[in-house]
Amino acid sequence: MSKDPHDIIIRPWITEKSMAMKELRKYTFVVHPDANKTEIKNAVEAIFGVKVEKVNTMNVRGKKKRMGIHEGKRPDWKKAIVTLKKDSKPIEFFESL
Repeated sequence: MSKDPHDIIIRPWITEKSMAMKELRKYTFVVHPDANKTEIKNAVEAIFGVKVEKVNTMNVRGKKKRMGIHEGKRPDWKKAIVTLKKDSKPIEFFESL
C-alpha cells in the first residue's frame, strides 16, 4: 500500500511542548490514522530530506463537547513523534518558528 508522503503527514503539531522537544531533535506531526511507523519514517525522509532514527506514535481520542443540551465529539486522530539521527540536519520548517 504505497501512499503519497503528503497524504501520510497531514500537518505539524505546534505546541509549547513540541517546540521544547526540538532541541532533542524530536518533531511532532499529525498523521493519517492508518499509517504505520515505517510509512511515517519514509514520508518524513522524503518530504524534508532528513534521516529518521525512530518514530513513536499514539492514537488520540477526540474530546466530548457540549453546547447547551447538544452534545458532540471531536474526531479521533493520530500523532507521531519523529526522532532524527545525530548526523541529520534539522527540519527547516520548525527552525523558522
